[in-house]
Amino acid sequence: QVQLVESGGGLVQPGGSLRLSCAASGSIANIYIMGWYRQAPGTQRDLVASITRDSIMYVVDSVKGRFTISRDSNKNLVYLQMNSLKPEDTAVYYCNAKNIYGNNFWGQGTQVTVSS
Repeated sequence: QVQLVESGGGLVQPGGSLRLSCAASGSIANIYIMGWYRQAPGTQRDLVASITRDSIMYVVDSVKGRFTISRDSNKNLVYLQMNSLKPEDTAVYYCNAKNIYGNNFWGQGTQVTVSS
């Protein structure tokens, strides 16, 4: 099992920044990719960014140039730096991990609200 705990969400004004953190623990040796997803009310949960254990990064077009994913392997942490936030970025953000056995793990989510 893998446990994921997100932190760093909150209320921010348009144009502001937040950094989300995801702490992974448990059977993390077999994780090959971690990512951030988000889900706004009434919508599906969508991928925002991902990073492999070889640090290959991917971000979706809608946040490219504004969001950056990174990891600290020594501390088993994955970050999502979010800049130039827009009201449409408002959502619950979830950390995700996938292992080599096909298992999917989720954190509890952290709320990000972008509003003036």
